[in-house]
Amino acid sequence: MKKVNYRHSTSRQLLFCVAFLFSFTFFGFAQEQAADSSATGQSGGGDAAAASSSDALGDAAAGKELFNTLCASCHKPYSESIGPALNGVTSRHSIDWIHSWVHNSSALIASGDAEAKAIFEEYNQTQMPAFPQLSNDDINNILAYVEQPKPEPKAAAAGAASGEQGGGSGGGVSVNVILGILVFVLVVLLVVLFLVNKTLRNFADASGIVLPQKEQRKPIWKAFVENQFLLVVTTIFVLLSVGYFAYGFLMQVGIDQGYQPIQPIHYSHRIHAGDNQIECKYCHSSARVSKHSGIPSLNVCMNCHKAISEVAPETATEEYSKEYYDKEIAKLYDAVGWDPATRTYSGEEKPVKWVKIHNLPDFVYFNHSQHVSVAGVECQHCHGQIQEMEIVHQEAPLTMGWCINCHRETNVKMEGNEYYEKIHEELSKKYGVEELTAAQMGGIECGKCHY
Repeated sequence: MKKVNYRHSTSRQLLFCVAFLFSFTFFGFAQEQAADSSATGQSGGGDAAAASSSDALGDAAAGKELFNTLCASCHKPYSESIGPALNGVTSRHSIDWIHSWVHNSSALIASGDAEAKAIFEEYNQTQMPAFPQLSNDDINNILAYVEQPKPEPKAAAAGAASGEQGGGSGGGVSVNVILGILVFVLVVLLVVLFLVNKTLRNFADASGIVLPQKEQRKPIWKAFVENQFLLVVTTIFVLLSVGYFAYGFLMQVGIDQGYQPIQPIHYSHRIHAGDNQIECKYCHSSARVSKHSGIPSLNVCMNCHKAISEVAPETATEEYSKEYYDKEIAKLYDAVGWDPATRTYSGEEKPVKWVKIHNLPDFVYFNHSQHVSVAGVECQHCHGQIQEMEIVHQEAPLTMGWCINCHRETNVKMEGNEYYEKIHEELSKKYGVEELTAAQMGGIECGKCHY
């Protein structure tokens, strides 16, 4: 009777625990739903109000195109540049005054308008160009674009979306709660199996039943040592494997494929060469005419970043936020001594110690201009899809075998290249081909790369 009572007591306890767990889960889910609905209502109301005020001015999509074409070189929506930040301009000035200012700011200043003269003096008497070609509707469209609320960084928005999806999965029950229930059930099953096994063993002992014992076998290592054939074969296999892997390891000495150092200032090729489609040779201009591609001077960076002190919010990723990119631009300003507030150079410059990624031995001759300008080789052929890299790494192994294979497989471009015409005529007869590879032109001779 005691055993029966104990069993029933345990079952009741397990059922009580499961019921309590389910009730706690649904209570927490109800609280989450209430919090989400209240937060959605608050944020939705604020966004709707901001969007309605922007839509009342004009077409924001058309205004964005006009802004990027005519205004972006001097203005930014949410921060100062050569001119003031335009977000909130309709609260600082009347619409009619803005129309007059955009159409002809010089005439408005000459008329003695106090607001116009104040802006003219505040920004170092920098004259704003006149835009008489813009209609009032065009200006209203631009205002509708710049008066939009500042967008959230893409990384934060993605994190919020993933959080909502994770919290709402499983038909209204959190995934973590479901996993917790499954783990609880598995633990209960393990405990039950252990108790059953123990009960059966006790029953066998009480009934005088002798459980079968496993036969003692010879250890496998002792059987292996006593078998001479297996011992010899295994020894030969181990020696060959060690030799193979040792040779492969030694052949990788000096090969830095995949090398990806951290630079003192984070530079995203994904943003510059990818999103903005800046040509590689705009920054690495010496690659056209020199042996080396060269490291761009900071003056090249400042050609654009005089007017770009922060990145667009949609540029951010989950790993790199907008604030991170803006701090890296601030490092550039600190290095060149640029003050974005006064838009002047302080004259105090600091060297930036860039880390070289692609290194060749001193006894190897490689000329960028011969490959880039003469052969017309794309940068991606050796450096990989550079426009997709956030942090640049060495894509190719840059070994002698890799270079020789390229010379054997690449045909020489003869179009517009009179230097190779006579050589091509003679060698094409010799090899009986229409097009010559770099190897057939002497591209794999030792003296070409080693001197």
